[in-house]
Amino acid sequence: MPIYTYEHPETGERVDIVQTMSEDHSYTDENGLKWNRVFSIPNASTDSQIDPNNPQAFLDATRNKKGSMGDLLDKSKELSEKRADKNGGSDPVKDKFFKEYSDARKGAKHPEQKKKYESKRIKVDY
Repeated sequence: MPIYTYEHPETGERVDIVQTMSEDHSYTDENGLKWNRVFSIPNASTDSQIDPNNPQAFLDATRNKKGSMGDLLDKSKELSEKRADKNGGSDPVKDKFFKEYSDARKGAKHPEQKKKYESKRIKVDY
């Protein structure tokens, strides 16, 4: 059950009252004086600060979370972009993966790498 905080209008004294969600959220003391409700910032934390260079931190942050595979891929992409920003525009984890992929397939490029073509005169993104 939620706890609501009320403040005495004259003395500033505060009390915490347990009330259900369906109750009227007001508090009147035994003398008939109505206290003011205090609204506070909820104490919530998220795992938005994941170290992009620590694979274990990613596993711990996503292990028991509800969500879709798309959510997981979005988070992975976000961390890849953070790594790229810190390393001058190139993600070392992604580069290593592309190299291993190419080595295992006799030099074939990953489909993600094929999205760009550059020459001296032309640059194409598709």
